Amino acid sequence: MRLTATRIKSDERGSASVELTVMVPALVLMLGLIVAGGRVWFARTTVNEAAHSAARAGTLAGSAAEAATVGHSAGQHSLTTGGLRCTSTSVTVNVSAFAVPVGTPATVTAATRCRVAFADLLLPGLPGSIELTATGASALDTYRSR
Repeated sequence: MRLTATRIKSDERGSASVELTVMVPALVLMLGLIVAGGRVWFARTTVNEAAHSAARAGTLAGSAAEAATVGHSAGQHSLTTGGLRCTSTSVTVNVSAFAVPVGTPATVTAATRCRVAFADLLLPGLPGSIELTATGASALDTYRSR
Protein backbone atom coordinates (compact mmCIF):
# COMPACT_ATOMS: atom_id res chain seq x y z
CA MET A 1 0.00 0.00 0.00
CA ARG A 2 1.36 3.30 -1.03
CA LEU A 3 0.91 6.38 1.23
CA THR A 4 -0.21 9.48 -0.52
CA ALA A 5 0.31 13.05 0.58
CA THR A 6 -3.36 13.44 1.50
CA ARG A 7 -3.32 10.35 3.70
CA ILE A 8 -0.22 11.56 5.62
CA LYS A 9 -1.89 14.94 6.20
CA SER A 10 -5.05 13.34 7.55
CA ASP A 11 -3.04 11.18 10.00
CA GLU A 12 -1.47 14.31 11.57
CA ARG A 13 -4.75 16.10 12.03
CA GLY A 14 -5.07 17.57 15.57
CA SER A 15 -1.39 17.31 16.44
CA ALA A 16 -1.07 21.10 16.77
CA SER A 17 -3.86 21.09 19.36
CA VAL A 18 -2.11 18.42 21.39
CA GLU A 19 1.20 20.30 21.24
CA LEU A 20 -0.50 23.50 22.37
CA THR A 21 -2.29 21.69 25.20
CA VAL A 22 1.04 20.37 26.49
CA MET A 23 3.04 23.58 26.02
CA VAL A 24 0.66 26.20 27.51
CA PRO A 25 0.73 24.90 31.12
CA ALA A 26 4.52 24.60 30.97
CA LEU A 27 4.86 28.18 29.72
CA VAL A 28 2.46 29.49 32.38
CA LEU A 29 4.46 27.66 35.07
CA MET A 30 7.72 29.16 33.77
CA LEU A 31 6.21 32.65 33.75
CA GLY A 32 4.97 32.18 37.32
CA LEU A 33 8.41 31.06 38.50
CA ILE A 34 10.01 34.09 36.86
CA VAL A 35 7.52 36.41 38.61
CA ALA A 36 8.10 34.67 41.97
CA GLY A 37 11.87 34.93 41.57
CA GLY A 38 11.60 38.61 40.72
CA ARG A 39 9.39 39.21 43.73
CA VAL A 40 11.89 37.52 46.08
CA TRP A 41 14.83 39.44 44.60
CA PHE A 42 12.99 42.77 44.91
CA ALA A 43 11.87 41.97 48.47
CA ARG A 44 15.39 41.01 49.59
CA THR A 45 16.81 44.19 48.13
CA THR A 46 14.15 46.36 49.79
CA VAL A 47 14.52 44.64 53.19
CA ASN A 48 18.32 45.08 53.05
CA GLU A 49 17.94 48.75 52.16
CA ALA A 50 15.48 49.27 55.02
CA ALA A 51 17.92 47.74 57.53
CA HIS A 52 20.76 49.97 56.36
CA SER A 53 18.52 53.06 56.36
CA ALA A 54 17.39 52.34 59.93
CA ALA A 55 20.98 51.90 61.14
CA ARG A 56 22.16 55.06 59.38
CA ALA A 57 19.28 57.12 60.75
CA GLY A 58 20.11 55.82 64.23
CA THR A 59 23.71 57.03 64.00
CA LEU A 60 22.58 60.55 63.11
CA ALA A 61 20.40 60.90 66.24
CA GLY A 62 21.57 62.76 69.33
CA SER A 63 20.65 60.18 71.98
CA ALA A 64 19.93 56.48 72.31
CA ALA A 65 16.18 57.03 72.75
CA GLU A 66 16.01 59.30 69.74
CA ALA A 67 18.13 56.84 67.72
CA ALA A 68 15.72 53.98 68.44
CA THR A 69 12.70 56.06 67.44
CA VAL A 70 14.24 57.64 64.35
CA GLY A 71 15.82 54.37 63.19
CA HIS A 72 12.55 52.46 63.55
CA SER A 73 10.69 55.16 61.66
CA ALA A 74 13.28 55.24 58.86
CA GLY A 75 13.19 51.46 58.48
CA GLN A 76 9.38 51.34 58.32
CA HIS A 77 9.32 54.24 55.87
CA SER A 78 11.86 52.51 53.63
CA LEU A 79 9.79 49.30 53.62
CA THR A 80 6.54 51.08 52.74
CA THR A 81 7.87 53.50 50.12
CA GLY A 82 9.85 50.81 48.32
CA GLY A 83 6.64 49.41 46.84
CA LEU A 84 6.98 46.16 48.75
CA ARG A 85 3.78 44.69 50.19
CA CYS A 86 4.61 42.86 53.41
CA THR A 87 1.96 40.99 55.36
CA SER A 88 3.94 41.66 58.56
CA THR A 89 7.02 43.75 59.29
CA SER A 90 9.34 44.54 62.15
CA VAL A 91 12.26 46.92 62.52
CA THR A 92 14.57 46.66 65.54
CA VAL A 93 17.37 49.14 66.18
CA ASN A 94 20.17 48.24 68.61
CA VAL A 95 21.40 51.50 70.16
CA SER A 96 23.79 50.03 72.74
CA ALA A 97 26.59 51.88 70.89
CA PHE A 98 25.50 55.09 72.61
CA ALA A 99 26.63 53.61 75.96
CA VAL A 100 30.21 53.19 74.72
CA PRO A 101 32.62 55.90 75.95
CA VAL A 102 33.66 58.65 73.55
CA GLY A 103 36.83 57.72 71.69
CA THR A 104 35.86 54.05 71.40
CA PRO A 105 34.54 52.81 68.05
CA ALA A 106 30.88 51.77 68.17
CA THR A 107 28.27 50.61 65.69
CA VAL A 108 24.50 51.01 65.58
CA THR A 109 22.80 47.95 64.09
CA ALA A 110 19.30 47.40 62.79
CA ALA A 111 17.36 44.28 61.87
CA THR A 112 14.34 44.23 59.58
CA ARG A 113 11.85 41.47 58.89
CA CYS A 114 9.19 41.25 56.19
CA ARG A 115 6.81 38.42 55.29
CA VAL A 116 6.10 38.41 51.53
CA ALA A 117 3.02 36.57 50.27
CA PHE A 118 2.89 34.38 47.16
CA ALA A 119 -0.82 33.57 47.42
CA ASP A 120 -1.69 35.62 44.33
CA LEU A 121 0.69 33.66 42.05
CA LEU A 122 -1.25 30.37 42.21
CA LEU A 123 1.73 28.13 41.52
CA PRO A 124 1.58 24.56 42.81
CA GLY A 125 4.25 23.74 45.37
CA LEU A 126 5.04 27.38 46.13
CA PRO A 127 4.81 28.33 49.81
CA GLY A 128 2.07 30.74 50.87
CA SER A 129 4.66 33.28 52.05
CA ILE A 130 8.33 33.68 52.79
CA GLU A 131 9.94 35.60 55.63
CA LEU A 132 12.94 37.73 54.73
CA THR A 133 15.31 39.24 57.28
CA ALA A 134 18.24 41.59 56.95
CA THR A 135 20.66 43.40 59.21
CA GLY A 136 22.40 46.69 58.65
CA ALA A 137 25.15 48.48 60.52
CA SER A 138 26.44 52.02 60.61
CA ALA A 139 29.40 53.36 62.55
CA LEU A 140 28.77 55.92 65.23
CA ASP A 141 31.20 58.84 65.10
CA THR A 142 34.01 57.89 67.48
CA TYR A 143 34.62 61.39 68.88
CA ARG A 144 31.05 62.64 69.01
CA SER A 145 29.59 63.39 72.43
CA ARG A 146 26.97 60.91 73.52
